[in-house]
Amino acid sequence: MNIEVNTMAEMKSRNETPDILFWVGSAGSFDDRAKKITRSFVKILNHAKINFAVLGVEESASGDVAKRAGNEFLFQMQALMNIEVLNGYEVKKIVTTCPHDYNTLKNEYKSLGGIYDVYHHTEYIYKLYNEKKIELTPNLNNISITYHDPCYLGRGNGIFDAPRELLKLIGVKLAEMKRSRKTSFCCGAGGAQMFKEPEKGNQDININRTTEAIKTKASKIATSCSFCNTMLSDGVKNLAEGTMDVMDICELIVLSKNL
Repeated sequence: MNIEVNTMAEMKSRNETPDILFWVGSAGSFDDRAKKITRSFVKILNHAKINFAVLGVEESASGDVAKRAGNEFLFQMQALMNIEVLNGYEVKKIVTTCPHDYNTLKNEYKSLGGIYDVYHHTEYIYKLYNEKKIELTPNLNNISITYHDPCYLGRGNGIFDAPRELLKLIGVKLAEMKRSRKTSFCCGAGGAQMFKEPEKGNQDININRTTEAIKTKASKIATSCSFCNTMLSDGVKNLAEGTMDVMDICELIVLSKNL
């Protein structure tokens, strides 16, 4: 399936206004594995005939990592630059596949003048389903999956149901980990920890979480965050390479619909 993507600048030059801005994020733009998630979400948007655009080269880092690492000055510089661009295009509605950017854009840009309706892609796809803009059928009913709640999506913003409802709609058998929903456990990447070396003598957090996922005996780990995908994929390679896959929910939807 060919994918079609317009930039905000291109749409403005044609005097067109998209319904949503897709905030791709740093991982979704530059990490080879995360790019596949980006493409899958775009396929879903194209399939549902959603009028959307991206910022392209005008998109910068949201500032999440800088803020979590304690560099408030850098965060505000990045945020204000993004807000100037977003407000210049009169953006009202944003969708992103990254819970870290979701949390930052939704909750932390407001005080700096960036007020937007922000959706995580699982929220938005579920919204499309409820509005009958996309059909989801149980085509993956022979697959057992365990779902990992990203911290900035679940415990941080209370989004637990939409991802699970999407998984149910495409027919997978959901095997919950012992720690899930409000009592879920971090993948080890949040709070800028992804860019730090692990402490000697302690078990890596992603190994701890992956061990818990393996115990469910599911064939795949589903998540909805590129950071989580990287950390859990590394955990699987370390503990059980070749026995489990780690996939984003939008990738599973694309698989179920053969897009």
